[in-house]
Amino acid sequence: MKMKVNKYRTNTCGELTISDLGKNVVLSGFVQTIRDHGGVMFLDLRDHAGITQVVVHDESMLEGVSKETVIKVTGEVIRRDEETVNTKLLTGEIEIKCESLEVLSPKAHTLPFEIDGMQEVNEEVRLKYRYLDMRSKKISNNIKLRSDVLHYLRNKMYDLGFTEVQTPILTVSSPEGARDFVVPSRKFKGKFYALPQAPQIYKELLMVGGVDKYFQVAPCFRDEDSRKDRTLEFYQLDMEMSYVTEDDVLEVGEEIFYDVFSKFSNKEVSPRPFRRIAYKEAMDSYGSDKPDLRNPLIIKDASKVLEHTSFGPFKGSIIKVIVVDDIGTKPNSWFNEIVDYASSIGMPGIGYITLMSDGSLKGPIDKFLSEEERENLIKEFNMKENSVMFFIANKRLNVARKFAGLIRDELGRKLELIDPNKLELCIVNDFPMFEYDDKTKKYEFCHNPFSLPHNGIKEYEKENIDDILAYQYDFVCNGNEMASGAIRNTDLDSLVKGFEVVGYTKEDVEKRFNSLFTAFKYGVPPHGGMAPGIDRILMLINDEPNLREVQAFPASASGADNMMGSPSVLDDEQLEELGIKIDMED
Repeated sequence: MKMKVNKYRTNTCGELTISDLGKNVVLSGFVQTIRDHGGVMFLDLRDHAGITQVVVHDESMLEGVSKETVIKVTGEVIRRDEETVNTKLLTGEIEIKCESLEVLSPKAHTLPFEIDGMQEVNEEVRLKYRYLDMRSKKISNNIKLRSDVLHYLRNKMYDLGFTEVQTPILTVSSPEGARDFVVPSRKFKGKFYALPQAPQIYKELLMVGGVDKYFQVAPCFRDEDSRKDRTLEFYQLDMEMSYVTEDDVLEVGEEIFYDVFSKFSNKEVSPRPFRRIAYKEAMDSYGSDKPDLRNPLIIKDASKVLEHTSFGPFKGSIIKVIVVDDIGTKPNSWFNEIVDYASSIGMPGIGYITLMSDGSLKGPIDKFLSEEERENLIKEFNMKENSVMFFIANKRLNVARKFAGLIRDELGRKLELIDPNKLELCIVNDFPMFEYDDKTKKYEFCHNPFSLPHNGIKEYEKENIDDILAYQYDFVCNGNEMASGAIRNTDLDSLVKGFEVVGYTKEDVEKRFNSLFTAFKYGVPPHGGMAPGIDRILMLINDEPNLREVQAFPASASGADNMMGSPSVLDDEQLEELGIKIDMED
């Protein structure tokens, strides 16, 4: 859509070319640079669309003008001197001969940092002055990209027959997932709303209500520690569908991810259909339920080969191994770095052996292996000359898997095995319904409590809780969880059974989820859904180091918003009105 002409501008700063020579134009924007060439002043004027050079012959026009001052310029489009042409800019062949200049908004403060991005700026400072940070090309482009991606995804969902529905932000606290952000009620003293971690209950109620395919760009709030791929508030492309199987939902997800990455990224995207990996295979082969498939290294299990070992750390342990070819000639210092990394992540130690040219093994744990064990390791894991085998052992399977996965990732990084120009997507499915929490010493939901067990309520007849599987799935890209989803459990008895495993009574469940239980008794279609993370999609498209780079006004890594001053202290009058008393512990 062409820009509407008004008193501030006839054109943007990113569109005038040699074809506009002789035109009288009005431009407005921020002064990016000022250069003095022997009494003739050159300004780079910047707006959302680009940069145009302005030449000023009367220096008095620049009174009160400095970097980042907001000005309006009127003048004629003229050709640049040949030696000053800038081929990197669309406007690089022209400049504006300034006839009048008006300061629209003077700059009263010294800039806390340079806007041009030429210097490294502390992130806390950038976020405190985010309105300045977003003037930079990088953040400005990220904001525009976010708009373009959201526009594309919305149209995609409409094309797929989905209906956009907005669900409430003030809702009820829920026992599943992370901690809730709670909002005290003034009218109902002593009671609290909660901000939604996800619109889970509402989207299932929409299915009960006959909305066949629902979606929304949903704000989600989780009171958990921030990481590079996690913030306190984020957005997801939430969706739910009636009368679908797991395959139906996964096909929709594949189309969305493949199309959005193919359109907005220059990287090579995995072809459809994406590889599907059962949770157990992912944990055994990659040590993670979100594997980076760009890394070719595979984790193997040597517990059987070494079941009669006399080596203390291996006795009675789960033993994982990673074989890496052609690195046996690396210096000891390189291997010491791997040992140091293992120590930094809490491993009690890591062993390794190298297959030498004469067929012998060499390494810190070689002397603890019998001749038969040496031969079996070489044969079982297809070791070649200069192959190195790394050993990760632990008494607990989940710990051995976790450490092996971290070592695999580190080896991939150090050996530069990971292609930065690929987006490797896969689907991890067949998640366990529950996982044991070593801290609480009890079982928790592994994924989503409303997921359908593989054999319905019969799945709970299994002796081992760890063997109960569910129709749960994640989309994973380059080691990042991109979306989670599930086929939902519409059998109320089965739902209760699942909550009982993690310590809730039937009465607890029916009270907490009264709306869902009541609604299901009126009839509910089989349904399922998923929720791709908008911020994570953008982070991967733009190769950003964290989610904060693709959000307009993110909180800091600590969760504080230093720009707005939140979280903040409420005054006594506000607290009294809410019926709240603050008891600060020493």
